[in-house]
Amino acid sequence: MTATQSALKRPLTMPKQAKPARQQTSKSASSKPVSNKPTALELLGLPPGQSLGLLKALHIVTREGGINQDSRRKLKQVLHLTQFIRPLIDDIRAKQGGSVSVVDHGAGKSYLGFMLYDWCLKDEPEGVMVAGVETRSDLVEKSRALAQQLGFERAMRFVNLPSAQATEHPDLPPTVDLVTALHACNTATDDAIAFGLKKQAKAFALVPCCQAEVAAMLKQGKASALGKRSLVELWRHPLHTREFGSQLTNVLRTLQLEAHGYQVTVTELVGWEHSMKNELIIARKHQRSNPQAAKRMLALLSDVGLGTDPRILERFFLPDQHQDT
Repeated sequence: MTATQSALKRPLTMPKQAKPARQQTSKSASSKPVSNKPTALELLGLPPGQSLGLLKALHIVTREGGINQDSRRKLKQVLHLTQFIRPLIDDIRAKQGGSVSVVDHGAGKSYLGFMLYDWCLKDEPEGVMVAGVETRSDLVEKSRALAQQLGFERAMRFVNLPSAQATEHPDLPPTVDLVTALHACNTATDDAIAFGLKKQAKAFALVPCCQAEVAAMLKQGKASALGKRSLVELWRHPLHTREFGSQLTNVLRTLQLEAHGYQVTVTELVGWEHSMKNELIIARKHQRSNPQAAKRMLALLSDVGLGTDPRILERFFLPDQHQDT
């Protein structure tokens, strides 16, 4: 074997590179690595000023600063509703020198009331009142304690009674600016509307839930109406009775608000993957009354066979001049 062939068979070796000199670092610079991990507020899409203490108290964020996944869906609904409500609040405050009164019906743990106050109102609290109406006394007491803990007690109050009885409660003002109801079950949404109409509310933000009363009324007259009116086919089957009754209930609510002079918008609150109770009704007062809307509501009730039912006429009451129309 020649010297050249022997050299070709030997493995190649790379020259050793000199190790770079170790940089001198101070103890303070090396003690804690910089973390790029997003905060809980960033992960939840919340503004920097949102109170972390409130989120922990509502069990949205854990004590360690992580996210409680069980509460995340509810938070998403509340945040979306807050984004719809904030322009209403800003408009009312601009016209009233900063004051605003908000009453939330079916408040539960008062997620919505606390988030509204913390996000939209706490930085300028003068003239602000946020009230929660709730039937469960334990939740009312917990909300009062939390408001005290967070220093919100001057602006927030909580009333322990059904929405239907809240109109005359001494802790609530004679008139209110904004009425909200997030998933107030069945007729509680109607009670919230009645409360707002009697209190001359300037705006409503409502997400109805589990409306079954109108469906029950449709069911009662279904057998006798079959074969006489083709429209009854819309609710002939039990599933359709429930779904059509729910849809009809919300249509009657919008017509009632329009008859009382409100401009109404109906839209989705969040994606259907987050909640099936997803219909959002926004109403702003813009005229004294709307006689045409009142006539349309009465005509609709007549078409579905409920035009003479005193229960539904009482629940979806119209302005005085249309009561006997």
